[in-house]
Amino acid sequence: MPEQALAALLAPKNGVMMAVEQALLRGDGAHASPPIAEQIAARLAGVITMDLLHPGQRLFETDLSAALRVSRSPVREAIRILERDRLVEMHARRGATVTAPDARELQDIFEVRTALFSILLEQVMHDRPGDLEAVFDEFLPRLARAAAESPEAYSVQSFLFNLAIADLCSNRLVVDQLKAISLRTLRYTRLGLASAPDAMERSLKSWRAFHAAVVKRDTAAVIETASKRIRNIRDLSVNAMRKPAALAVARKRA
Repeated sequence: MPEQALAALLAPKNGVMMAVEQALLRGDGAHASPPIAEQIAARLAGVITMDLLHPGQRLFETDLSAALRVSRSPVREAIRILERDRLVEMHARRGATVTAPDARELQDIFEVRTALFSILLEQVMHDRPGDLEAVFDEFLPRLARAAAESPEAYSVQSFLFNLAIADLCSNRLVVDQLKAISLRTLRYTRLGLASAPDAMERSLKSWRAFHAAVVKRDTAAVIETASKRIRNIRDLSVNAMRKPAALAVARKRA
C-alpha cells in the first residue's frame, strides 16, 4: 500500500472519513459503535474516496492486517463490505482491487443516482417539505463556506448535504441504494470539482436553484433542478476521467 494511503488509514478521522462512514454504515450501524470489520471498511472506503488508492490498485489482506494490527479475519470481512458497495472487486487470481469504472460505466452510475434521487425527492416533497427546507437552511451556509476553502471541503459538505436529504425519506431501500451509489461517485465528484476553476461556484448556484424550488413547494421543479445538478457533476467527473492531464491536475488540487 502506498505510504500516503497507509498514513491516512492510520490517522485520526478527517471530514472525508466521517462522511464516508455515515454512508457506509447505513441504518442502525451508523449510530452505534460498529464492529471492527465495519470500522476497517469505513477507513478503507475513505482512503479510496480520497483517491489515495487509485482504481486498479490491489488490497493485500496480509499488509492491511499487519498495518492495522488485527487478524486477517476482520480485514477479509471489511473487503467484503467494500465489495458489497462496489468500491472494490474480487478477482480469482489477483484478489481484491479498487474498482476502475470506465467513463461509460460512470455515466450509467450517475444515471441510476439521478433516478433514485428523483424517487426520493418526490416522496420527501409529499411527506416532509418543511423538514427538507430546514435541511437547506442548515447546509447551504456550510456549503458556501466550503466553496471558499477547497474542492475537498466542498465535496464533503455536498456529500453530507445529500445524506441529510436522503435520511428524510421513509423508503429505506431507496435510501440505502442511493447512499451506496453516492459512495461510488464521491471520489469522482471530488476530482471533477477540482478539474474546473468555476465548478464549485456553478454547483453552489445549482443548489440555490434547488432550494428556491423547495421553498415554492414546486415538486416538478425540485426534481428537475436536482437532476440537473447531478447531470452537471456527472459531466465534470466524466470529463476529468477522460482527460489524463486534467485528472492529474484534479488529483493534485483535491
